[in-house]
Formats: sequence, structure tokens, C-alpha cells
Amino acid sequence: MICHCERRGIEKPMDIQTLRTLFEFNSWADQRTLESCALLTSEQFTRDLKSSFPSVRDTLVHIFGAEWLWLERWQGRMPTALPWAPSFSDIASVGERWAEVHRPLLEFVGGVSQEDANRSFEVRTTSGGLYTQPLWQMMQHLANHGTYHRGQVATMLRQLGAKPAATDLILFYRQHAAQPAS
Repeated sequence: MICHCERRGIEKPMDIQTLRTLFEFNSWADQRTLESCALLTSEQFTRDLKSSFPSVRDTLVHIFGAEWLWLERWQGRMPTALPWAPSFSDIASVGERWAEVHRPLLEFVGGVSQEDANRSFEVRTTSGGLYTQPLWQMMQHLANHGTYHRGQVATMLRQLGAKPAATDLILFYRQHAAQPAS
């Protein structure tokens, strides 16, 4: 028998260490996804595959753009637009910009206390909507968002005859469990 009482758990704050682990996973999975796209030709990288975002490039820019946008919001700035995908000519330019986003994002997450994570923040969406939510919910959303769109990239890579990297959370756990403690 399934207990439906878990549904009420939405207000229960997520543990800060779990959030940090999700962002370490997110960074690891983003990097693996970028590496799996590196062998695409320029034409393949920008080919319209009729997905949520037209191309692999556009989808990758959306993923890192969302990471940038949410970090900006958490630091009190409210961007009105995501980065424009056509301004990235190749996988290298996407990777360079993404690295510039990952570093401060991981630093921010590393500095968030449990008290910070539980506090509500007001954010304005790019379309002007105003929302107030606990930081931990926004952070959990962002990690989930990346997983969703990396799955789309994996499908696009298969359509192009390329092989996507495995980015399953369990693989991340297994690889990190095998590493010696520092």
C-alpha cells in the first residue's frame, strides 16, 4: 500500500549537503554532455532537429543560460533574457562560457548555509512574473532542469548518429565512491 503522506513533504527543506551533491552531479553531467558533443561537425551542432530547442547548440546554451540566470537571481540581479544561442559559433565557445558559469555557481552553492537554503527569495522571471520561494526549491529545480535538457541532447545526438555520454546519477555516485578520500 502506498502512503500519500509524502505529498505534504514539499514544504520540508532539502538538506544542504544533498543540494551540494546535486550541483556537483550537475556539473559532472554537464561536462560529460559537452564532451559527447565535441565530435559533432559544425553543421550537426547547429542542425534544426525540431526539438524543444532547434539544435544541440541551442539546447546546450539554454542549459548553461538557465544556470547563469538562476545564479544571477540568487545574487539579487534579475536578467531579462537568456544568452542568445546564435552568438555561439562552436562547441568550444559554449564550453568556455559554461566554465565561466560553473565556477561561480559551485562557489555559491558551496557557501549556502541550511538557513540560507530555507529562506525565501523573490525572483522576477524573464517575462516579468514575480515569485517568492525558498532557495532550496529553486536550487532543486535548477538541478532537475539540467537533467531534463541533457536527456534531450542525448536524443539529438542519437538522431545525428553520435553517441551520448551516460549521465545517470547512479553512475556519478559509483564513480565518486570509487575515488579515494582527499
